[in-house]
Amino acid sequence: MAKGAASVIEDRLRAGLIVAPSAESFGAFEAIAAGHPIPDEGSERGGRRALAVAESLSDGDALLVLLSGGASALMAVPADGLTLDDKRRTTAQLLRAGADIHALNTIRKHLSAIKGGWLAERAAGRVRTYVISDVVGDDVSVIASGPTVPDASTFDDARRLIDRYGGAGAYPAAVIDRLDRGVRGEVPETPKPVYPSIVRSTLRVIGGRREAMAGAAGRATSLGYEVIRIEEPIVGGAREAAASHVRAALERAAGAARPACVVSSGETTVRVVGGGRGGRNQEFALAAAELLASAGGDVALASVGTDGIDGPTDAAGAIADATTLARAHAAGVDARAHLDDNNAYAFFDAIGDLIHTGPTGTNVGDLQVILLA
Repeated sequence: MAKGAASVIEDRLRAGLIVAPSAESFGAFEAIAAGHPIPDEGSERGGRRALAVAESLSDGDALLVLLSGGASALMAVPADGLTLDDKRRTTAQLLRAGADIHALNTIRKHLSAIKGGWLAERAAGRVRTYVISDVVGDDVSVIASGPTVPDASTFDDARRLIDRYGGAGAYPAAVIDRLDRGVRGEVPETPKPVYPSIVRSTLRVIGGRREAMAGAAGRATSLGYEVIRIEEPIVGGAREAAASHVRAALERAAGAARPACVVSSGETTVRVVGGGRGGRNQEFALAAAELLASAGGDVALASVGTDGIDGPTDAAGAIADATTLARAHAAGVDARAHLDDNNAYAFFDAIGDLIHTGPTGTNVGDLQVILLA
């Protein structure tokens, strides 16, 4: 994104900053490597540097902000009274509790000095934002926690979500104290649409999950597959979504020519109750394995994170097919026990069906592909 913008802006570019998991500086751009999905010290450095760049603008300057999925973790500036560890522990608890991206970012915006419109608020000049979306529905206030757009959520909303996802006792005391003070009106709310800085800010979504689906569908067509696209996003708990999705996909493909390819996308969640390791795509694939085994015929499913990173693992996702359970049984691997322990990574690692792509450099949510021979 930075290189593309630089090729268009050319000599009008005065300074630039790239914050990414693996950052490479070039030209006028400095680079800061930062953590994802859990923010690290690089995330705080990147966030503070972004605020400094915004504050350096004069009235006649424009701040061009290029955002992709993951920026909520990559740019993290704790609000007054909070530490980076407070934010990390809060994010980790929300992920364990199965919070979706809307809930996660509502809370993060109210613990941050950069999210929820605060980056735009610190900019003296105009702000132009272009976004690659990893959020189902492309809600621009949720993508990257909306650092340059008004925030409709409130401290009240954030505090209620804390109660829904574990209760006050599961979170750092400083986090609860800030949210409670916000509810009482003792802490300023995130910028709202009437703020002058927000009026000067514009935003456009330039890519998302549908572009990933189009790419997959185009490739499948070129390989001779009859392509069926499921436009409705795949959301909800990974286990439940996997079962309903496989049934719907098989039904949609029943009358299609063979070979057939069903393409879908979205973003599920995982409620962590076990001590294993995995991500939502790996859990989705493992939960789908039983239905695939009983589907009959040659059928395979892949579920992957488009950023190449599924949860806290080095895999992008996993493949399951009609033989997955039989092969696992032959290898002495219990599918149900691994699913119950949220240990999909170990399951697929044991049978060689993890998908490793490495970081892709972008993030538009998750992609599912089902092939039927």
